[in-house]
Amino acid sequence: MIYDCIVIGGGPSGLMAAIAAGENGAKVLLLDKGNKLGRKLAISGGGRCNVTNRLPIDEIVKHIPGNGRFLYSAFSVFNNEDIIAFFENLGVKLKEEDHGRMFPVSDKAQSVVDALLRKLDDLNVEIRTNTPVMDIHFNIENTHQVELMEGEKLKAYTVIIAVGGKSVPHTGSTGDGYPWAEKAGHTITDLYPTEVPLTSKEEFIVSKQLQGLSLRDVALSVLDPKGKPIITHKMDMIFTHFGISGPAVLRCSQFVVKAMKKWKLDEVTMSIDALPYNNAEQQFQSMAKLLKDEPKKAVKNVLKGILPERYLQFLLEQSGIDPSDIANQISHDKLRKFVQLCKGFTFRVNGTLPIEKAFVTGGGVSIKEIEPKAMKSKLQSGLYFCGEILDIHGYTGGYNITSAFVTGRLAGLNAAEEARELRLVDQA
Repeated sequence: MIYDCIVIGGGPSGLMAAIAAGENGAKVLLLDKGNKLGRKLAISGGGRCNVTNRLPIDEIVKHIPGNGRFLYSAFSVFNNEDIIAFFENLGVKLKEEDHGRMFPVSDKAQSVVDALLRKLDDLNVEIRTNTPVMDIHFNIENTHQVELMEGEKLKAYTVIIAVGGKSVPHTGSTGDGYPWAEKAGHTITDLYPTEVPLTSKEEFIVSKQLQGLSLRDVALSVLDPKGKPIITHKMDMIFTHFGISGPAVLRCSQFVVKAMKKWKLDEVTMSIDALPYNNAEQQFQSMAKLLKDEPKKAVKNVLKGILPERYLQFLLEQSGIDPSDIANQISHDKLRKFVQLCKGFTFRVNGTLPIEKAFVTGGGVSIKEIEPKAMKSKLQSGLYFCGEILDIHGYTGGYNITSAFVTGRLAGLNAAEEARELRLVDQA
């Protein structure tokens, strides 16, 4: 038997590709090496599954810093609003939260996975779990052959590789697809972790002085060797026993990796503006007034509430101020130094946790070798790619998953179309 389309990988892009191919009339086989489909979906969004983001397309592209512009063609066919309509048609009611993030009303990722599985069932998509693929043999008698680990060879007119990158390996993303892509002639760009915590050897990190401390709504910047910001993200962050983590850190992480590579650095300087909504002079005048109004109080009590207590004490000490010093004893010079640190405390990071600990893989199959409106290989007929195996990566917050669903949809629709033509040729 010859399948129209074999989809390898049961993550977000693979499930969407199998459904799209099935809806387009193809006989589809979906293979996954794990024991169940949608494992990455089931843990996404903290177990609630952030299915997409409702921001305008230009904003979505900005939030996909890894080759997001490549997706403009794809978005003209299937976009974030189409993803919302798709899930609502499957009976998954969605709600919008902060920054345009879309979640199921149920707050359960499993309801998203279950709806996709029901749709696959309705379309008679054949599913095989616990079925690792060993190799793909291209163009054997007008078809491709997918060779399973146990030796069975399955024939298909088209193959969609949707096995993800190398991040979150316990969901099955272990880089299996890169050798198959290379065998078809594709270039794999450098792989690196993105959306990943950062490591540091700074004394205050090593001594765990700030471990477990969260900072809300700070402006975190990655600086170039001249001290100019490469990128700034205003979000929350947390100090850990190995470095820093939290949403702002995850978004900055890929820029740290790129800066280290670009300038051949062992360490990159970062800066925290813990009071991003006032300029330094306003902040200085405001604090000077507070100290003047309560001259006999300890400085830590006068400034209480401006910053989290541990961070306040830490920055006071960094400025040469004893937190228990009396307010009227604080010189303007020391206060200026303190304000300067509030607005730009700099420290060095020396890398990231490994790619396996990252939420997203940077790098992958070169987009120069992919047709942007079809997700089809330019080098090998009947071969398609979608999801994180491609050199496209977005931030978490519904952006990366939007890329997965959109590329999956296009791969499935176009693979089914090509398979139909090849089958007609065979039957002629």
